[in-house]
Amino acid sequence: MENNISLTLKVWRQNGPKEKGRFETYKLEKVSTDSSFLEMMDILNEQLINDGNEPVAFDHDCREGICGMCSLYINGRPHGPDDDVTTCQLHMRKFKDGETITIEPWRSAGFPVIKDLIVNRNAFDTIIAAGGYTSVSTGGVPDANAIPIPKVDADEAMDAASCIGCGACVATCKNGSAMLFVSAKVSHLALLPQGKVEAARRAKNMVAKMDELGFGNCTNTGACEVECPKGVSISNIARLNREFLKAKLQD
Repeated sequence: MENNISLTLKVWRQNGPKEKGRFETYKLEKVSTDSSFLEMMDILNEQLINDGNEPVAFDHDCREGICGMCSLYINGRPHGPDDDVTTCQLHMRKFKDGETITIEPWRSAGFPVIKDLIVNRNAFDTIIAAGGYTSVSTGGVPDANAIPIPKVDADEAMDAASCIGCGACVATCKNGSAMLFVSAKVSHLALLPQGKVEAARRAKNMVAKMDELGFGNCTNTGACEVECPKGVSISNIARLNREFLKAKLQD
């Protein structure tokens, strides 16, 4: 049954990366609990535009939990109070009538604020460009069972490949570490025959680029796994450490 709720929103506003930011408070009435969080943000922006004010800038694209663009810190948690969902999959039924919701961008040196709730996540693309791919010729698309791969390895590779690069792991980590993201990208290739040829170069280059871009190191608090909307396991971080150590021993 659809219900309507009233909300107080404390939204981070910042005109640019070098500008000083601040929280601004807005009131919303009659918000449907069946609406998504981003639809609620659309309602807020429509209200702001109608009042002659500048709308809140926030990232979004697919609104299906696939692209990882909707990176919002909601009431102290990346993607909000629900588990295993992105911001666009979060619905207003998770909030109570009269509740105050605090909305912020990702907080990390590796993700500088562009405007309001939008951060620059090009650092992830730069890390991928450092080695998160296979450049060797693997021929055409093979039949599904042409290359024998143990089911356990195939399942773990698929689980690692589910990472959408949203950055929640970095946002929730007290060190601002990108180890879960990097380990997922290294793991899904390291587990498959196609990725083993360049495994050593990949591990060294991606870790070096991560460090160069200012991300912190991992101290195994496990917060990244808890807040990851796709449930990527920190066991991938252990695999990344093994791959990195093997690569360095080959030098």
